[in-house]
Amino acid sequence: MGQGMGAIHLSEVRCSGQEPSLWKCPHKNITAEDCSHSQDAGVRCNLPYTGVEAKIRLSGGRSRHEGRVEVQIGGPGPLRWGLICGDDWGTLEAMVACRQLGLGYANHGLQETWYWDSGNITEVVMSGVRCTGTELSLDQCAHHGTHITCKRTETRFTAGVICSETASDLLLHSALVQETAYIEDRPLHMLYCAAEENCLASSARSANWPYGHRRLLRFSSQIHNLGRADFRPKAGRHSWVWHECHGHYHSMDIFTHYDILTPNGTKVAEGHKASFCLEDTECQEDVSKRYECANFGEQGITVGCWDLYRHDIDCQWIDITDVKPGNYILQVVINPNFEVAESDFTNNAMKCNCKYDGHRIWVHNCHIGDAFSEEANRRFERYPGQTSNQII
Repeated sequence: MGQGMGAIHLSEVRCSGQEPSLWKCPHKNITAEDCSHSQDAGVRCNLPYTGVEAKIRLSGGRSRHEGRVEVQIGGPGPLRWGLICGDDWGTLEAMVACRQLGLGYANHGLQETWYWDSGNITEVVMSGVRCTGTELSLDQCAHHGTHITCKRTETRFTAGVICSETASDLLLHSALVQETAYIEDRPLHMLYCAAEENCLASSARSANWPYGHRRLLRFSSQIHNLGRADFRPKAGRHSWVWHECHGHYHSMDIFTHYDILTPNGTKVAEGHKASFCLEDTECQEDVSKRYECANFGEQGITVGCWDLYRHDIDCQWIDITDVKPGNYILQVVINPNFEVAESDFTNNAMKCNCKYDGHRIWVHNCHIGDAFSEEANRRFERYPGQTSNQII
């Protein structure tokens, strides 16, 4: 299952099986010499049988892992099978469908299924399906109920899935963001390419080019693949877009979102990063690099490897020229549009506390979005900021 990241808290845990928490089990206090990430513990859980897999099936596909989604609904009258409207159907909905089917993870969620045999099921019985990705069945997702609303009612526009036993899982190295964050005042005459790729705030359009500068919050992003399958761009090389200014191809238009938020969640500045190069920068000792961008090579991140976007490359920043001094939250989200399926999207967001005094910025307390307990996260959101170099 790959190695973990960050602090190791427990070692030599011995449970009787009756404890309410691992912290209640006898264990050894950890020291740096005791344990490495090659010894990280893992679990594989079994879900109780609920019968939900009997209410869904796939048809028309080339194997049992793919096909048009058919669901069983009740009354009035006898139970009947029907199709799902393809409007707004995406990766999160496909994740739930594959989980309900017992087929692992979603590889693709498809809104058009004309290339599969239609069969004798033609009625659309579910529409407006919107899932968070954590549900056990499609019934638990929001949907239109008995009032079916579908823009395209033909069978060819019904929902389909391609499932996979394995999936990638991206995780941002949050400590590196904290260690590398700094402010740069960059002259406008050095930002023409960045402006072309929409990497500056909207106010930059009315700036007095090429005079003046933009204030940029820069940091490095080191993105690990801790899953069980390589992370690959959704689009093949034939559809990558060439950007003449920077001289590279984009394999994904939006790979990461960068945001500055107020403590109550209001966005005051934003940035984004296209995946102009997904490659294996470094790997764990026993893993070989597979992806390299040079010479129009294949892009991706191998299991056990990581891709590094250094702080000093174009667009690896947030334009904070218009941000007023104050206390903020820095948020980074990988694969924000769920373009590529992963086994877990809950760990794709990272948040940090930051204080900006108009000249300097302090970034600290960076953590993956699901790393804190609910109580700790509430304290984080209410963070009052810094009054000096001492973090309070």
